[in-house]
Amino acid sequence: MSIDRETFESASEEELAELSDPERVLGFLAANDDRAFEAREIAARVDLEPGAVSTALSRLKERGLVEHKATYWAVTDDEGRLTDHAGYERATELFNEQLGEEDEQRWREHAPDEPHPGADDS
Repeated sequence: MSIDRETFESASEEELAELSDPERVLGFLAANDDRAFEAREIAARVDLEPGAVSTALSRLKERGLVEHKATYWAVTDDEGRLTDHAGYERATELFNEQLGEEDEQRWREHAPDEPHPGADDS
């Protein structure tokens, strides 16, 4: 996973400490919490070997941080569980530093008024 030169020069060594495989996977799924992905797609997106992603997903599932259905994986919607997980906080901080914090109001301005037809309202 690469970073831009400005981040390299301005960040401390602690900030640049590489995320573990589970932290990278969890961070990716959390950043895309409105979607579910197959393991091979996650591997391609976070630049990890598919075997490493499968292992990370299994560990995250054991901790209740991701959900699995058929061949798809998604981050849990249990925000309390996520915020209690130190790796999630670290991954979120690093993703926010690299990509900028999410602006909830701006997101809501662009969100659809109606739920997706396949969304479960229960």
